[in-house]
Amino acid sequence: MQKIVIIIMLLLAQAFSVAAQKATRPNVIFLLTDDHRWDALGAMGNSIIQTPHLDALAKRGILFKNAHVTTAICMVSRASLLSGQYMSRHAINDFNTDFKPAALAQTYPALLKKAGYQIGFVGKFGIGVKNQPDTLFDYWAAKKEGQPPYELVNASGNAIHHTDSVGKDITQFLDRFAGKEAPFCLSVSFKAPHELDGNPPTYPVQERFRPMYENVKIPDPLTAAPQYWDSLPAFFRTDQNIGRDRWKPLLSTPELRQQTTRDYYRLITGVDEVVGQMIAQLKTLHIDENTLIIFMGDNGFSLGEHGLEGKWFGFEESIRVPLIISGGALPAALRGQSSPQLALNIDIAPTILSFAGIPAPTRMQGYDLIAAAQKKRPPRQDFFYEHTYLGSPRLPKVEGVVTSDLKYMRYVEHGYEELYDTKNDPYETVNLAKRSSEQGRLEAMRRRYEELKGEVR
Repeated sequence: MQKIVIIIMLLLAQAFSVAAQKATRPNVIFLLTDDHRWDALGAMGNSIIQTPHLDALAKRGILFKNAHVTTAICMVSRASLLSGQYMSRHAINDFNTDFKPAALAQTYPALLKKAGYQIGFVGKFGIGVKNQPDTLFDYWAAKKEGQPPYELVNASGNAIHHTDSVGKDITQFLDRFAGKEAPFCLSVSFKAPHELDGNPPTYPVQERFRPMYENVKIPDPLTAAPQYWDSLPAFFRTDQNIGRDRWKPLLSTPELRQQTTRDYYRLITGVDEVVGQMIAQLKTLHIDENTLIIFMGDNGFSLGEHGLEGKWFGFEESIRVPLIISGGALPAALRGQSSPQLALNIDIAPTILSFAGIPAPTRMQGYDLIAAAQKKRPPRQDFFYEHTYLGSPRLPKVEGVVTSDLKYMRYVEHGYEELYDTKNDPYETVNLAKRSSEQGRLEAMRRRYEELKGEVR
């Protein structure tokens, strides 16, 4: 009899332990902006843009000062975010390819769901169109389209801005899933501050934000001067280049640069407002202390630098993004940090999984950023960059290697090389590849390029 009682007590203790573990597992919210360059954030030193809620998140968490993407275009970067893999491995390199079932099962939302999380998706999915995985999610608020419009019509027949619609869906998700026995993971993807594609492209902003920045002088980028476009190779320096084509109606004069940058900032401030509302709701629901919040951009954006508009290429404006890991679930010892480590979009999936106590699949190529912040693993020294969608003349294909202070890029269709000392030349004004004095560093970067090119597959 005594043995039976002991067995029952052990079983009850085990059950209570499992229940307690489930109850304390952290909620996760991943926030993604579209075309958000690294310095379009107050916390990153921009004294013009107003992003108080994101800045506050940064102060309460880890602000990654050197976050980058491995491919600067939305569908590839989003596939890398979900899978933790380089494009060379996940093989999603156009707007129609989607995750096959086996690959989808190895993304962070699917793995969290398998482990008992309730999962939601809000906003722009951006990978494929016909076979977007709405049935995987417990909550899905995304239209099956490649690029959603900014002006939507809600269920009441009223017009609503995409950013505001995302905010309402976040509110609905939290009201429905907060405080349940199972933890949740909500992935949110804003369209902002992406332009509205068209001829010409436009930046539709909410009416309440139109007065913002109107009387503020936006400084012209150093490399907006004509000589930096003129210094680029002939195969790149053509009106057929998409970056140049979109530059003309939006950034080709000082007046256009002022207007476009103001609208770009207005859209980001709209996102910041939604983030503030979300944080307030987390507190009201009393789940803020058990929620991890990650904020990132899917790629950067050139606002006239090098005579370009957009992303795609290897310049810092294109590949560098804001990244914050914050929230009450983040260990107190990590709060208020500014990290110089090279962080990547492929790190998001393994970081989320690790925080939730779920092993990352061996096919994931990123690593746990929190473990690196805790010095449990060495920081990354460099990474491979690849953008091979479309090709010349519209988007010349480029691959390369980025370190904390040096960048090597190779336009693979043309054999043209760039070498920039980003520590001493952060605006990438001087290509060192043809200088005889730089042949040592150039050769070292060529070797590393070949090594990484083989490793990312």
